[in-house]
Amino acid sequence: MIEKIVLATRNKGKVKEFADLLEGVIDNVISLEDLKSPPEVIEDGETFTENALKKARTIAEYSGKPALADDSGLAVEALGGRPGVYSARFAGEDANDKKNIEKLLSELGEETNRRAKFVCVLALVFPDGEEIIAKGDCPGVILNEPRGEGGFGYDPVFYLPDRAKTMAEVAPEIKNSISHRAHAVMSLKEILSSQKG
Repeated sequence: MIEKIVLATRNKGKVKEFADLLEGVIDNVISLEDLKSPPEVIEDGETFTENALKKARTIAEYSGKPALADDSGLAVEALGGRPGVYSARFAGEDANDKKNIEKLLSELGEETNRRAKFVCVLALVFPDGEEIIAKGDCPGVILNEPRGEGGFGYDPVFYLPDRAKTMAEVAPEIKNSISHRAHAVMSLKEILSSQKG
């Protein structure tokens, strides 16, 4: 059992989600809000793994505690894996969810291959330099127009064929059990549990 980790985010919802998902392997999850003037980390890596590691290494070094960071986004097959690490700012620096979705649908146009996946990479870095990487994804299909009021980001156009709903139409508890982040956390828990022995 790891007693305490710093989650490299200020997002309270994300802290609660991770604390719930990591119950049993990590005792206490704190966030950047609990640190005094933590450094800002510029996410300029070319991969999700690079960005997650950069955040976790910086915060582990600064805090002297194990740090967990995630980087995630949408990878669309017909766009060669884009928007990828640029998912949050796909439509430019002043992008919002609506603009990003509009740009995505515009770039896909009449493309018939709509396969895509949400990807999440977790990096857990310890002050002694040990690093653990865990990955998760969630496959789906990009619709021609948004559906549903829930979720955020690309959820309204991310269709789950096995549920016949978009990610914005499924209940939050369902999303939290099937999402890319949930799968990455499950993978991390398995790695940590195997190290206990």
